[in-house]
Amino acid sequence: MASFRAEGEKLDYTPTTGVAAGEVVVIGSLVTVADSAIAANTLGAVHSQGVFNMPKPTGAGTNYAQGAKVYWFNNQVVTGVTGSVAGFVAKQPATTDTTVDVLLWPGA
Repeated sequence: MASFRAEGEKLDYTPTTGVAAGEVVVIGSLVTVADSAIAANTLGAVHSQGVFNMPKPTGAGTNYAQGAKVYWFNNQVVTGVTGSVAGFVAKQPATTDTTVDVLLWPGA
């Protein structure tokens, strides 16, 4: 039998190394964003849902359509093809934009 624990928008997280506020943290296959700075080996919180502005590459093919599934690649940027599933594009960026609004969606 299961019992309700939390809404799930934020998860407790204890990193082994320090995490900066706003840093993307991949936990297993789950892409999250740190709520605030978290010191190494200290309990903090990460967001598993919400819309976050994340870095993306520029150039051809990077104006991802609204609603497109996107991935967090190599702990650096959002891509349209490979990496850990982050969620969906919340607002279509221009090819020249260096960031994209991503709706985090576990299990996307």
